[in-house]
Amino acid sequence: MENTSPLYQWHVDAGAKMADFGGWDMPIEYPKVMVGEQAGGVLAEHAAVRERVGLFDVSHLGKISIKGEGAIDFLNSIVANDLTKISNGGSQYNLLCDEKGGVIDDLIVYRKADNDLFLIPNAANCAAVFEVIGRAAPAGIEVKNIHKSFGVLAVQGPKAEQLMKNIGVKLNLDYTEFTELVIPGHENLGHIIFCRTGYTGEFGYEVVPLWESTRAVWEILVNAATALEGRVCGLGSRDTLRTEMAYPLHGHELSLEITPLEASANWAIALDKETFHGQSALKAQKAAGLKRRLRGLKSLDRGIPRAGMTVMDAQGNPVGEVTSGTFSPTLKNGIALALVSTTVAIGDQLAIDVRGRSSLVEVVKTPFVESHVR
Repeated sequence: MENTSPLYQWHVDAGAKMADFGGWDMPIEYPKVMVGEQAGGVLAEHAAVRERVGLFDVSHLGKISIKGEGAIDFLNSIVANDLTKISNGGSQYNLLCDEKGGVIDDLIVYRKADNDLFLIPNAANCAAVFEVIGRAAPAGIEVKNIHKSFGVLAVQGPKAEQLMKNIGVKLNLDYTEFTELVIPGHENLGHIIFCRTGYTGEFGYEVVPLWESTRAVWEILVNAATALEGRVCGLGSRDTLRTEMAYPLHGHELSLEITPLEASANWAIALDKETFHGQSALKAQKAAGLKRRLRGLKSLDRGIPRAGMTVMDAQGNPVGEVTSGTFSPTLKNGIALALVSTTVAIGDQLAIDVRGRSSLVEVVKTPFVESHVR
């Protein structure tokens, strides 16, 4: 049986379309949820996040605790980004690579204290991340897989800050900072992590309550969002939102076969720090020169690119493959991320094989829409 979120029954009762996501039965969209006269679905949910506020249950994401003297230095010797660049109360996007430079997972590291770290990896990769870090841990460092100890909720959109104020939570956080608070009047739900992060490109927060408190916290957020004409949102709109921002999804833009350099995630790699897993391979790849890299593609016709489709040059020669593709609800246009030859440049016109038909695309700068995370 698949794993289920602490909100599983809530989703089912709300008429959500459920599907497997990383081994978890999660909501893809809520077609029956009405806001005013408008029913739900991916397009309505996407628009709510861009224009007002949307709520996501992402409790399927993993949770790992690392505690002990020297925890920060230990983890920093494994992950690719530099944890010394953040202070206690800060979070950081990070990458765990294998020795060939492939990506085991991308994850968020919360730095609670020098000896207390909290990791949120992807659902399907939590066990692998735990195994790699746990195996490397020296005596005195305790690594725990606490996947079902906490829920994870996301509050995203231009009205996210107002929503927090409306439930009595006063936050003064810079982007990627976090704090632990109780919701006034709901102290019984325990301390909750509020972090100024998200996966949509909009201003927002990720909220991490105790597993057993997740439904009560969710219902407080839902009531507050409804008052702002916001929506509950599924993983379908989460995918269209992140694709518009060119945010990578593990298994698509990042994988054991796709290095961070190829995925244009150089900003998340501290190549020159003392050591990390995969460092030698990534340095060698950089020195040799990349043969392929991630680019953004925008359709010039009505074609909708999809993952796995072949990308061709003007002569019909294959130059790469689409890693993620969708219809952009914001741009009303097909967009894609594709791993293509480094000979391909911004402004080039290419073609995608859409089920045997050639569809024209232009190579464009990403993100496809403006970021409002700050």
